[in-house]
Amino acid sequence: MAYATFNKPSLQFNTKLYAGNGSTQSITGVGFQPDFIWQKERDGGSYHVITDSVRGNTKQLFPNVGAGEATDSNYITSFGSDGFGQGQNNDTNESGKNYVSWNWKAGNSAGSANSDGSISTTVSVNTTAGFSIVKWTGTGSAGTLGHGLGAVPKTIWVKKSSQSDDWFIWHEGLGAEGKLNFNNNSANQNDAGYWNNTLPTNQVFSVTSNGANNASGQTYIAYCFTNKTGFSHFGTYKGNGSSSNAAFVGGTFVYTGFKPALIMGKYRDGTGNWYMWDNKRLGYNRDNNKLMTSDAAAETTEDWIDIYSNGFKFFNNNGDFNYANYGFIFMAWAAEPLVANVGESIPATAR
Repeated sequence: MAYATFNKPSLQFNTKLYAGNGSTQSITGVGFQPDFIWQKERDGGSYHVITDSVRGNTKQLFPNVGAGEATDSNYITSFGSDGFGQGQNNDTNESGKNYVSWNWKAGNSAGSANSDGSISTTVSVNTTAGFSIVKWTGTGSAGTLGHGLGAVPKTIWVKKSSQSDDWFIWHEGLGAEGKLNFNNNSANQNDAGYWNNTLPTNQVFSVTSNGANNASGQTYIAYCFTNKTGFSHFGTYKGNGSSSNAAFVGGTFVYTGFKPALIMGKYRDGTGNWYMWDNKRLGYNRDNNKLMTSDAAAETTEDWIDIYSNGFKFFNNNGDFNYANYGFIFMAWAAEPLVANVGESIPATAR
């Protein structure tokens, strides 16, 4: 059994719940200064909103649509040492509404120049957590981009910031030509024109002249992640179609090696919604509250999954995440490592 790379995942990723007040407020209790904040209203149909330190706190992207970057100082007003300043807007701070924010730590900076690839990038990186934010200006020609991780990325989320276009999501379970989109429920699409039919390395990932990731003169952002023992895991599983609620049976069990704090995934082989569960919203265990990246809808409630000390298991045969004998991808970040270094932390428990 592998020991954790580090023993306090909550210092690198954390889910924070808060209530809107219709004004301004400081959201604290994150545990660190976040560089990447993903917010969503839980009660209604407001857009998902992403803000990061490389583009700046006044710039927003919206995972459920292909729209280009918006500029508004009323979303995130600042990145604080223990959270963020929240401005006055109805997407992320309407009075009487409840919200979730998923927060990642990168390099606590706007990034620095990286010349590892043939295309210059600006990178803010946290090699401990296996996470980097990468910004570049498109060249219109095939090339490579330095990501700064020092390890091979397992998933890369790309968005053209200067104009409207699909999110381009690569995951190792899709192969060298595959991609999915956060903003729709399309199946895996294969084309050598997405990533130049080239898998990422420990220094770079590849792009072509595709408008969604490298059109001449357009600006882009990428969020890159790699596996870190006891903190993050990106993989695949096969659904079994079971909806049994009985003990020790039911849907597919997915091993992560830690107690998950956030789980994301999608049906790879066909059309299906992205799903998002975390360990802070109500209904856990069994976790009943699901959000979808491709949909602005409020969270839904049903008996979906159990979150364990070493992974998660489905208790529903929903085709979005447990269709029998078909392939799915998943991404997971830890609340607690299953096994910590000796003397430094107690082992994770299921609840």
